[in-house]
Amino acid sequence: MQHQPQPAKMFIDLGFAQRCKHGENICGDAFKFVKTGEGSCLVAVLSDGLGSGVKANILSSMTSVMAMKFACQKPFSVLRAAETMMSALPICSVRKISYATFTILNASVSGEIRVIEMGNPPFLYFQGLAHQVLAGEELTSPRWQDRTMKQYTFQAEEGDRILFFSDGISQAGLGTVAYPLGWTEPDYCRYLSEVLEQQPDISSQQLCQLLTRQALSKESGGINLDDMTCACVYFRQRREMLLFTGPPYDARRDGECAAYLAAFPGDKVISGGTSADIVARELGREVNTDLQDINGVVPPQANMAGIDLVTEGVFTLTRAIAYLENFAGAPADNAAGRLVEILLRNDAIHFLVGTRVNEAHQDPNLPQELDIRRNIVGKLAEVLRNKYYKEVDIKYI
Repeated sequence: MQHQPQPAKMFIDLGFAQRCKHGENICGDAFKFVKTGEGSCLVAVLSDGLGSGVKANILSSMTSVMAMKFACQKPFSVLRAAETMMSALPICSVRKISYATFTILNASVSGEIRVIEMGNPPFLYFQGLAHQVLAGEELTSPRWQDRTMKQYTFQAEEGDRILFFSDGISQAGLGTVAYPLGWTEPDYCRYLSEVLEQQPDISSQQLCQLLTRQALSKESGGINLDDMTCACVYFRQRREMLLFTGPPYDARRDGECAAYLAAFPGDKVISGGTSADIVARELGREVNTDLQDINGVVPPQANMAGIDLVTEGVFTLTRAIAYLENFAGAPADNAAGRLVEILLRNDAIHFLVGTRVNEAHQDPNLPQELDIRRNIVGKLAEVLRNKYYKEVDIKYI
């Protein structure tokens, strides 16, 4: 058993966060994306529909779907696409106009970038901590001369980030004493630079969540009067992790599992006391429970040299699934929250799952989710794939 890492190349880390206008159940912003060529190319679209609620959602959804279709075509005519989209949108019965903003991003792992925007706040391009202002080409349609687009083409390098968002972010706090003109570009760029200085490796998903929460904090009473959507693309090396849980069916393979874990080049997590004992025994290491980590939510984590996180098994994995399914930020004060943080900062997640039955989990009085380890891992893998677009593979042993 040997891990075969993929050849080193730039990875496109995409994340986004969204919050509906206060009192609305449907978001008037739409964000859609597609990765092609085994993740080597990305097309992402953010659209903000006129108004809020259902009408805005229809406008933004139609715009984003059409923009995605055009942006995936080669060659891609910006003016023709924009004219088609604007002509196809339904007209608002109240304001007598049809309108939705959009930002279209084309990116490749080689760093070739094309951004087209109309009506949204200008996108942000960060090189390290520095916000770089780029010159764009203005485009005006003969049919829609009151609507100007901007097109940017440039080359991104490893470590660069691109952020784009709806005006619910940039106009947060508009009209308040502290932010009479909203949360302006100098203010949110300063905030982003501070975050990147403190967390230089922060994932796109986490950065979007932080920016959205910070924007919400600018609103009077924490009540947002517009939809908020933020997306981020981060060019970096691909990150992989391995989670080992459960003893192997054949105890003679204990050493093989421990050696595989020790040799893995990325983050390493052990979930389960028996699994931790196997690794400690086979590698000649100590495993010590952290008595400062008793929290009443999940059993405390343990510490082992060379392992990033050691947790209890089924209860912690089940709690991690709950955090991921209802993600509003996992707490860092328990082992399940720390596990979620490691899962989200990695792109490829490998599970090594032992199939020896742990008799303690066959009690019929326990919840059904805890019956079989494989079911829990399968559910965790499903959430990571479908909600967070992670690459996941499971190896049973």
